[in-house]
Amino acid sequence: MTVELVGKVRSTLKSTDHPYMQGAWRPTFNEWNAIFANGDVEVIGTIPDDIDGVYVRTGEVPVHEPIGRYHPFDGDGFIHAISFKGGRASYRSRFVRTKGFEAEQEAGRALWAGLMEPPHKSTRPGWGAQEWLKDSSSTDVVVHAGQILSTFYQCGEGYRLDPFTLEQFGTDSWVPQDGISAHPKFDPATGELMFFNYSKHAPYMHYGVVGPDNKLKHYIPVPLAGPRLPHDMAFTKNYAIVNDMPLYWDPELLKRNLHVVQFHPDQKTRFGIIPRLGQPEDIRWFEAEPTYTLHWLNAWEEGDEVILDGYFQEEPQPKSHPDAPDGLERMMAYLSQGLMKPKLHRWRFNLKTGETTEERLDDRILEFGMMNQKYAGQKYRYAYSAVPEPYWFLFTGLVKHDLENGTSEEIAFGPGRYGSEAPFAPRIGATDEDDGYLVSFIADVENDRSECVLIDAKRFSEGPVCRIVLPERFCSGTHSVWANGNDIGMGPNTVLGA
Repeated sequence: MTVELVGKVRSTLKSTDHPYMQGAWRPTFNEWNAIFANGDVEVIGTIPDDIDGVYVRTGEVPVHEPIGRYHPFDGDGFIHAISFKGGRASYRSRFVRTKGFEAEQEAGRALWAGLMEPPHKSTRPGWGAQEWLKDSSSTDVVVHAGQILSTFYQCGEGYRLDPFTLEQFGTDSWVPQDGISAHPKFDPATGELMFFNYSKHAPYMHYGVVGPDNKLKHYIPVPLAGPRLPHDMAFTKNYAIVNDMPLYWDPELLKRNLHVVQFHPDQKTRFGIIPRLGQPEDIRWFEAEPTYTLHWLNAWEEGDEVILDGYFQEEPQPKSHPDAPDGLERMMAYLSQGLMKPKLHRWRFNLKTGETTEERLDDRILEFGMMNQKYAGQKYRYAYSAVPEPYWFLFTGLVKHDLENGTSEEIAFGPGRYGSEAPFAPRIGATDEDDGYLVSFIADVENDRSECVLIDAKRFSEGPVCRIVLPERFCSGTHSVWANGNDIGMGPNTVLGA
């Protein structure tokens, strides 16, 4: 093992009893390089020699003492990446050098208030849909055109990094005025990136497509009745799917510049199905039962139908968190999967009749699903969902669904061990859909360390085949991506994932 401490970010954070600044969410400020090989004491099991690629996970870390109440989504983006090749692993961690991060480092203090504070507490104009927040680029990561694209869920500029070294290249020139939301979607069959954004001014949403050459090729308005809070999108071979869900800022309070989320159960959920390069008049809207969905799993076309899998929240406006400190009851409720009760769900949209049908796929509380990205936008068989800690934004295990047979398997990470989203890494020369590994980072609170774990998807219930102990325990996080080594750095005319 070779370890190098390459940087330590200056922090002004004070000690605190905030629930999302301790335990698995304890912040760290060190940036590392490390190389691991089989035989190292830090490698438990064997690093597989039949995968080649990189696992990238982002998260939020509070660097400066917050202005007012802290929400964990206010933290600066901190990316961890571990690449595998020939039975060796190389780990890197870096803060995303956003414009806001650099400004606060120069000032030596927080300049922007967060989600739980009124706009006037920010000392400078902000970014995104709320206009006064810092674009921390901390929510999501995707690999497109050979680079990581890091994004912020309230819409920001998007930041590019090298997937192996985490060298930083700043923002893209193609990003529109209203920015891009987290969860743009990469199509491995075409190399295209589909994205959306949202705002408080008409038309309230846009949809766009970026080519494999990283140039904007399509951008259209998606007119809505008012400001909405979409979080994710989906796509099929021929269509993009956006949504208009009845959980959004209260319109009357918004007139007073108060951003208070309300669920409107008397309104239907609406899905907009757009031909990939279609115009606003081509959008077809479908209605479904009222809910809110954070994340979609996959979508595909089958005959006259577009089929969409995701996580239907039974309580989009949950009760207050029973154990939260004073003033944090609502924040912690909206971070609790156990209170919002998301369930794996399927929607079917009939393009011929305009009808929507729905069905529940699992009654367990699950979210943050992943699948083999080679099957993105196509019919697939296997899904891998995260099992939440009931009242925390933490994940205690994984469920593997065989959607063809209607069966599932579940594993737990172990006491005091909390995982990250676990994408699928195909085995070199894979012969079928689940021939590969799931990759995740684990925050082991009891042993005060972080690990990277690899689970053979075909031997799922046996747990990790390899655990790599990383240089220090870092803050828990969520969204991640796996990118195959052969796909990274290919030219703009290359079709990926074939």
